[in-house]
Amino acid sequence: MNRIEEVIQNHTLHVSSYLSLKVAEFKRTRFYRVLHDDRGDVPGWVLVVLMTTGLVTAIWTIAAPRLSAILKNSLDAMNGIR
Repeated sequence: MNRIEEVIQNHTLHVSSYLSLKVAEFKRTRFYRVLHDDRGDVPGWVLVVLMTTGLVTAIWTIAAPRLSAILKNSLDAMNGIR
C-alpha cells in the first residue's frame, strides 16, 4: 500500500469511530427516546380512524344516490347487450 492509501484508510477509521461515538451519544439523549416512544401513537391513530370513518360516511351519504344510479344504468346497459 502506498502512503496515500494508508492516510485514506487511517482517516476512514477515524471518521468511522467518530461517527459511531456520536450515534451512541445521540441514542442516549432524551430526544432520541422521545422519538422512539410509541406510547403516544394510540390516541393519534384512534383520531385518524374516527376522522376517516366520518369522512367516508359523509361522502357515502352524499354520493350513494348517484352511485346507485350509475350502477343501475351500467347493469341495464349490460342487459341490453344480450
